[in-house]
Amino acid sequence: MTNSPISARAADGLQPLALSSAPSDRVAMVAFEGVTKHFEGANGQPGFTALGGIDFSVARGAITGIIGRSGAGKSTLIRLVNGLEVPTAGHVLVDGVDVATLEDTDLRALRRSVGMIFQHFNLLSSRTVYDNVALPLEIAGLDKAAIAARVRPLLDLVGLSDKERRYPAELSGGQKQRVGIARALATEPKLLLSDEATSALDPETTQSILELLRNINRDLGLTVLLITHEMEVVKTIASDVAVIDRGLIVEEGRTFDVFTAPRHETTRSLLSGLSGAKLPDAIARKLKPLPEPGDRVLVRLSFFGATAEQPLISKLMTGLGSDVNIIAGTIDEIAGEPYGSLVISYAATPDIVARADRFYAETGLATEVLGYGA
Repeated sequence: MTNSPISARAADGLQPLALSSAPSDRVAMVAFEGVTKHFEGANGQPGFTALGGIDFSVARGAITGIIGRSGAGKSTLIRLVNGLEVPTAGHVLVDGVDVATLEDTDLRALRRSVGMIFQHFNLLSSRTVYDNVALPLEIAGLDKAAIAARVRPLLDLVGLSDKERRYPAELSGGQKQRVGIARALATEPKLLLSDEATSALDPETTQSILELLRNINRDLGLTVLLITHEMEVVKTIASDVAVIDRGLIVEEGRTFDVFTAPRHETTRSLLSGLSGAKLPDAIARKLKPLPEPGDRVLVRLSFFGATAEQPLISKLMTGLGSDVNIIAGTIDEIAGEPYGSLVISYAATPDIVARADRFYAETGLATEVLGYGA
């Protein structure tokens, strides 16, 4: 990759980003060590604890998602990274530096190395696209030539080189977010924070923004930490994910592993709305937790890894010696890895269920019993 004006120039303390094509290790760019955050109440009102003890790290060069319901502590967590909040206890390390220990000058330098994109764009309506992207560079004291050398390549990167003299009111939501991304990249950060950056966008625009973030991560080697309540966002681009619930990280790991085999009830609940994960209501309403004589069992089969390339359904039907009905199915990708889900039903008699269970154990097929019905 050849040097561009963005990667080749440095002035007034703004250091160029070291480029890499992919994370070569699991060294932490961000580490939360025993982090708690308590907010005191106003006017004698009781306070509340937003984070109750977080131990979690974000791998350098990865795209990591933090998912959770509203009020779970996502926004507080991300505000600790750039020093907008200070932990009540514990340490937040960015590239090995404890954020809470920094004096004003060093904290400003750290914030230049941490870009931020927002749900509602936060653009200045009186400034053009070019001037919005240039703003952090003006604040840093760069001259006009240095600013132009950075802003124009960034506008080209986000596909807005023909919009530099337009104002935010003249742009679509997706174009505004692209301006926000270009502005976040202006100071050549090593870490990009995304706070519900696609929540205000329609699905098609969301996909284009996610593709842009994926390209930035791949081409610039930029670490991305995004918080969202949208499971589709995490499924599409995050290599790693953490689930936060009531101020605690309740589950974390590779996105594919967490999404295909969620262990915590909060994770399972959050993932239930994903396409293909939910049964039609007409079927779900009739399911029972225990079988009765004459009932059929509904089982979800998950296909990935070695099981994805084998004719297991035909073998299952032959082995059971019973009819197998296909209720629902989907083929998808999670973090770029193929994944299939199939809901089937068969007679819930003890002998057939026992044969099915042996088959699942022998083949390594991942299964989930959804319930029983006539």
